[in-house]
Amino acid sequence: MTAQQDDEAMTPRLHAQGLRVRLGPRDVLQGVSLDVGPGWTALVGPNGAGKSTLLRALAGLQPLAAGRVTLDAPAGADLHALPAAQRARRLAWLAQQGEVSGELTVRETVELGRIAQLGLLGTPGASDHAAVEQAMALTECAPWQHRRLHELSGGERQRVLLARVLATEAPLLLLDEPTTHLDAPHQVTLARLFRRLAHEARPRRAVLSVLHDLPIALQADQVLLLADGRLQACGSPRDPALQAALVRVFGGAIRIDADAQGRPRVALQLDVG
Repeated sequence: MTAQQDDEAMTPRLHAQGLRVRLGPRDVLQGVSLDVGPGWTALVGPNGAGKSTLLRALAGLQPLAAGRVTLDAPAGADLHALPAAQRARRLAWLAQQGEVSGELTVRETVELGRIAQLGLLGTPGASDHAAVEQAMALTECAPWQHRRLHELSGGERQRVLLARVLATEAPLLLLDEPTTHLDAPHQVTLARLFRRLAHEARPRRAVLSVLHDLPIALQADQVLLLADGRLQACGSPRDPALQAALVRVFGGAIRIDADAQGRPRVALQLDVG
């Protein structure tokens, strides 16, 4: 086995088969099957497609009407049956609207991420402090680590919540709209961070992020397209079939072409209709 194969073998993989979620009178997810492994995967789709519900189901936080989510392989452990503490060490979740106390400082908030490794009563050691420092450095929030959350802007708070997720050191990250409230420079920084986590860290991490920003999403290794509670397409951002599905699902409101390096580029079709 090569070093790369060994790294990938150590990285959790999610496998979902036939997921159905019913909220009230309707099926929000209808028979969704997918695999998420090492690398950065972007989940996109129109408003109301079921993206956040799917991410919650993959995190073990949403009851299923049908289907199964397994961790590590199709025949692996049922995610919904894993003890919460064990699941937290292997999978970290960032909600679309993170709930934290505004009275906590930035550092105190990021330190909460270490509960996944320490438990509620564990005593932090040198490795825990190092994980917190690295998470703050990666999200560029270390300079104001002693400020309280209620003193921060929305974008600053979002970076702190992402740092808390990174501090868990979980190898599988599920992120719901991580670019919310971020300006363009920090969106670019975040995209580069996802690439770094997915490709440069050892072992490699698996990053699945729900994104509304298609230009950012098309920088991922893999794109999942969800619409009407069903998976419409899955593939590389350069895949013509995926690009055609994106244009169709978004009602022709976008155009996808390539830049000088052949990378996909999204533009709005302002004259649509």
